[in-house]
Amino acid sequence: MTPSESVTQEYIEVDWAMFGELCRALALKVAREYDPEVIVGIARAGVIPGAVIASILRLDFYSMKISRRSGDDVRERPAVLSAAPREAEGRRVLIVDEITTSGDTLRLALAAVRDVHPAEVRTATSFARTTGYQPDFSALTMDANVIFPWDRKIFDGDELIVNPRYAEVIDE
Repeated sequence: MTPSESVTQEYIEVDWAMFGELCRALALKVAREYDPEVIVGIARAGVIPGAVIASILRLDFYSMKISRRSGDDVRERPAVLSAAPREAEGRRVLIVDEITTSGDTLRLALAAVRDVHPAEVRTATSFARTTGYQPDFSALTMDANVIFPWDRKIFDGDELIVNPRYAEVIDE
């Protein structure tokens, strides 16, 4: 599968090699259509593609935290947990997250970044859905649930185990 294909299936497991290809494809799209000066990754998972894209494009990278999670609890709506970086002021900004579904997180990030008065701000995600909120840039559009390489296994006690959320769909 190439990073520009559209996929429909229940789950897709992304390994590190595919993740790297998606980041390269996304960085190339951004470079061809936009000239950001700053990359802002949304913590937790958006900092991973954000940092990679910033490295590829040789740009400054900052993060901000927006999450639906509070410990093990999941909120109905995400909340801004850390402010947008002041370094975005007066600069062209690209906000990066790993995936968009409802768009709630990206909308909050856009509002927070706009509060520091950037020259321009656009959004990018590794994955976008075929319907609903669309970022300005995405590497792959699909409706499958994504298992990212950093979520596949988690630390439990003194060992790495298959993430219980995916135990039924991951072959071990």
